[in-house]
Amino acid sequence: MEIISFLLDFILHVDKHLEAFVQSYGVWVYALLFLIIFVETGLVVMPFLPGDSLLFVVGALCGAGLMSYPVAVSVLLMAAILGDQCNFSIGRYFGPKVFKWENSRLFNKAAFDRTHNFYERYGGITIILARFMPFLRTFAPFVAGVAAMSRVKFTLFNVVGALLWVLGICTAGYFLGSIPWVKVNLDKIIWAMILVPGLIVMFGAWKARNKPLR
Repeated sequence: MEIISFLLDFILHVDKHLEAFVQSYGVWVYALLFLIIFVETGLVVMPFLPGDSLLFVVGALCGAGLMSYPVAVSVLLMAAILGDQCNFSIGRYFGPKVFKWENSRLFNKAAFDRTHNFYERYGGITIILARFMPFLRTFAPFVAGVAAMSRVKFTLFNVVGALLWVLGICTAGYFLGSIPWVKVNLDKIIWAMILVPGLIVMFGAWKARNKPLR
């Protein structure tokens, strides 16, 4: 219970926790950043760790001179790319096993063929857009692996998505984080970065579920 409480507090006040960590442990903050992003993107069971808000706060701390922007971005890019590759490999390992359950309603050959065809056609844009969606960015690479998406194709879009995600949000934090209004309302911005993408995903899922069959 204490661990859950700490994680929740860390996610909602990531700016304060990171700044305190930098002041106490210095360059070890880069190892912490690598670990958080790698675990969030690389392990399908850990989708709740901070992503967008963490990148924004890191950019803001770099802009304030507390961290090195080139080093932070390099570490975060490496973590994001390797995390997705790890998640993809896990899905690729388990995919053939679960889809051998011919009597299963969800995991059978027909379901595999549908998922595989979807990722072959739309996998690239899915991998890129999922980077900006909490939870989806954790599940998308895993499902791509389960669906046996081409590794070469996945790697290409993995790198492109990571570049857009890390550079885009860190740079936004770097330039916007020093604005007084942003500093005062950073907690609200963090909430928005968590809730808004999640609500968009939920609305999309609801709309797709209620779409009449043709």
